[in-house]
Amino acid sequence: MKITFVQLRPAESMTATLAATRRQEGTTVIELGDDSFIAATLEGGLLPIGNSPGMAAMVAGIGEPAEVPGWKLTLDAGQSSFESILDDVARRQPAFLRCGRRRVEELSRIVQLPAISTALSVFVDTVEAGVGAVAQGATDLLLRDWHFELIGELRERLAVHTLVERGPYPPGLPIDTLRVALPPSIFTVWLHQVDATGAIRPRGEWAPGKDQRLPVPANRLSAQWVDQAWVAGRSPAQIEGAGELLPILERSLEGEAPTKTEVELLFGARGEQVEAIAWAADELRRRRVGDTVTYVINRNINYTNQCYFRCGFCAFSKGPRSLNLREEPYLIPLEGIVGLAQEAWDRGATEVTLQGGIHPQFTGDFYASVVEGIKERLPGMHIHGFTPLEIWQGAATLGVSVREFLTRLRDAGLGSLPGTAAEVLDDDVRIHLCPDKIRSAQWAEVMVTAHELGLPATATLMFGHIDYPGAWANHFEVIRQVQRRTGGFTEFVPLPFVHMGAPIYLRGHSRPGPTWDESVLVHSVARLAFDGLIPNIQASWVKLGLDGGARLLDAGCNDLGGTLMGEIITRSAGAAHGQEVSPEEFVATIVGAGRSPAQRNTIYELIKPPMTAGADIPAGRSLASPPTLLR
Repeated sequence: MKITFVQLRPAESMTATLAATRRQEGTTVIELGDDSFIAATLEGGLLPIGNSPGMAAMVAGIGEPAEVPGWKLTLDAGQSSFESILDDVARRQPAFLRCGRRRVEELSRIVQLPAISTALSVFVDTVEAGVGAVAQGATDLLLRDWHFELIGELRERLAVHTLVERGPYPPGLPIDTLRVALPPSIFTVWLHQVDATGAIRPRGEWAPGKDQRLPVPANRLSAQWVDQAWVAGRSPAQIEGAGELLPILERSLEGEAPTKTEVELLFGARGEQVEAIAWAADELRRRRVGDTVTYVINRNINYTNQCYFRCGFCAFSKGPRSLNLREEPYLIPLEGIVGLAQEAWDRGATEVTLQGGIHPQFTGDFYASVVEGIKERLPGMHIHGFTPLEIWQGAATLGVSVREFLTRLRDAGLGSLPGTAAEVLDDDVRIHLCPDKIRSAQWAEVMVTAHELGLPATATLMFGHIDYPGAWANHFEVIRQVQRRTGGFTEFVPLPFVHMGAPIYLRGHSRPGPTWDESVLVHSVARLAFDGLIPNIQASWVKLGLDGGARLLDAGCNDLGGTLMGEIITRSAGAAHGQEVSPEEFVATIVGAGRSPAQRNTIYELIKPPMTAGADIPAGRSLASPPTLLR
């Protein structure tokens, strides 16, 4: 059973500075007496509640008028009769019913009735009081000035329950509901506070792309909590901490992949449940692909940063100049693209990845000429190029079908397609994230056609912005349906959203990237969901750094991607890493994680035999060499 809690402070007045201080101390919600201090509270990063419809949420007495939707309402039972409280709760369906400690047992009867989804809230000042209130039937605890160590003690005492921190609203509310109903200033603060489920995200400044120490303790894979008992503890053995998710994991280990509904449930995991999922994923990884961790020597050629599409997440084509990360608009000429490919080949690359903006002057002839130019100079180079959006746009500009255009590119020497331009394959999300891009079905049509023509592809998911577990589950299901039909995906690559320079974040319309636990979940649930379909799960060092990638090798991943000479798209979004790594750095990272490194090509054929885990890394010698497949 889930028990929610909120770190709430009543206050007669508030300044932005004081609100920011309270936020650093752990508070997320301020209960105010009137509207005078709403702006200052929001400026400091907290959400105001009180007896006014202008607040983030409203607190009203039984029978008092409250013209707000139920999810935005807390009813205070006060001394009202049981019957009048039940009548108000049944008619208005508030998110929370607040009462004093003495009435918890009495009023728990109301929230346990059929057709009632209200949580029973009570202020508690000690761990003992919190445990007692839950035992009497409280399902939501109001905490004033609790230190994180006390919250950790409460979690340990309530170990049979799942403790979830909330803000002013119950977790699980659809983001579309809040986007429409909330004023922009309140919506932005809420986004900055929460994770993809609408629960409060762990405190700290870490986010994908930042050059900061990972927030996860050494002996754990979940960074859900920061108290000493959690940090000094260890992940439970195997899947012992799975709780109600245990049957899903047991079936997964028996070879039965989770259903779409079960995938969504797994994405809602917390704490030890996250670690149980990661263990199950890693066990499947051992069985399917062993201890070898692969990488590819490649180069990204981002041939232009000019684009007429307006994707909210993209800082590459229109990043803010204040970040000093984006050059002037450019377009690399064909001879320059071929020269970059030649330079990569000379440095041992087996692959060039071609991707960039959709230049307003591009037609399909441009893409074909790039492939032809590279293959003419470098017939042995694998060209991994052109997203489904570029394929769709290229075909449209030439007035030919997608199949005709892909056939032309294949015959010119295109080897495979990257899975980007997928973002999230859920059109309810895409309409806000990338409204003028192709829809999920069009993306799938390009991929199915490519696979039928013998062109393999990668599959990706960019997560941590305005998405949610249901959207991730929908995305996974699209990938599974295509893969069952064609078998053409070679790998799945989760891409944590780097928020710092993204327009959608700077406008206050997205979360600040995924949490660490969400990163673990998306990778590990992918291993479970794609078991028997896609053998390779990649951890993106570009987004998470080599340290982050190494930790995810314990969550079902078996690949670290490419060296990415010259990659700049992620850097444009504000990432501290993502420029390039050497093969030696990959080897050191993989060996340090206790695995066996091996160089591969784009389609996962090994170029060199795996290096034994624990082997010495040769110093001062390049591990790159002209490619020769291991036979």
